[in-house]
Amino acid sequence: MPERPRKPVWRRTPPAPQPRPRPSRPSAPPATESPEAASIVQAVLYRDGVRVVAPATLSETYRALREQPSGMAWIGLARPTEGELHSLAAEFDLHPLAVEDAKEAHQRPKLERYGDTLFVVLRAARYLDAQEEIDFGELHVFVGPDFVLTVRHGAAPDLSAVRRRMEETPELLKLGPEAVLYAILDAVVDGYLPVVSGVQNDIDEIETEVFRGDPEVSRRIYELSREMVEFQRATRPLVGMLHALMAGFSKYGTDDELQRYLRDVADHVTHTSERVDGFRQALTEILTVNATLVTQQQNAEMRALAEAGFEQNEEIKKISSWAAILFAPTLVGTIYGMNFDRMPELHWVLGYPFAIVLMAVVCTSLYIIFKRKDWL
Repeated sequence: MPERPRKPVWRRTPPAPQPRPRPSRPSAPPATESPEAASIVQAVLYRDGVRVVAPATLSETYRALREQPSGMAWIGLARPTEGELHSLAAEFDLHPLAVEDAKEAHQRPKLERYGDTLFVVLRAARYLDAQEEIDFGELHVFVGPDFVLTVRHGAAPDLSAVRRRMEETPELLKLGPEAVLYAILDAVVDGYLPVVSGVQNDIDEIETEVFRGDPEVSRRIYELSREMVEFQRATRPLVGMLHALMAGFSKYGTDDELQRYLRDVADHVTHTSERVDGFRQALTEILTVNATLVTQQQNAEMRALAEAGFEQNEEIKKISSWAAILFAPTLVGTIYGMNFDRMPELHWVLGYPFAIVLMAVVCTSLYIIFKRKDWL
């Protein structure tokens, strides 16, 4: 994997390696593991930035580390068993609270120091193009004087790439466990960049769908907003964590060049956190705009229905008016059309003209009445 140009490897002449006195540790209980069932991903012992041996089991790793007083062990595990965690805790004197956190996922990002051991919880993320969603992983890192333990819950991040990068730059790996922690932090933070790019594309698509009137866009906005909440929970604590880490540079004698690279990671985290905050604000505004457009559309539909109802009422009024006008002469004609011999006007000379005039008067009166009421 080619190195990124923004992080060149510095060159310095290291002092002659001095064997460090290793603290006496009680022998760790054997971990209940088998080559098939063990959750250990890779365990490697390094000395002066160079790989020495890659044991297959935790027990072999412990033995190899005791035989190399100036070595550093880097052990990677994925969803380890409780027995393996207890074995690691006994060998490296890990704090029970940190071990308890490492057993469970769903921990918030944090940085805790227990004596000489630093415990870091990170939330990694990756963007799934097919599903257009964010997949979050969790990584617990124990950093001691001569060891680095990584406990991974989830597919991200890809620590094998981090290990390859470090092994290809022995000058960086020679700086010890803190350099490994920097590489892990850098990989996690760099992993946020494709997620930010994917979310930006999603927001652009959502804006188009909102103004196009897509009925499913509200659900997509809500789901992406929930992912941004999780993304904020992953990135925002990292800003304070890295500043806390930088505050201890002088106290713990962190290498000057390594300090600069950790500050670079802090800058990237700050930038990413600001972008995520901007995304969440943008989604809130888009949701408000979408609600306004939906309301306007509903109002337009209701207005159209009201206008259609009004037009129907007008037509009904006209039909009813003409029906009443036509009903009056029909009523007169019906009465005089009955075959009775004795009716008052049947033998009257003016009976027919009177009936016609009566029909005309009734129809004209009804027409005038309906016209004044704007029914016609």
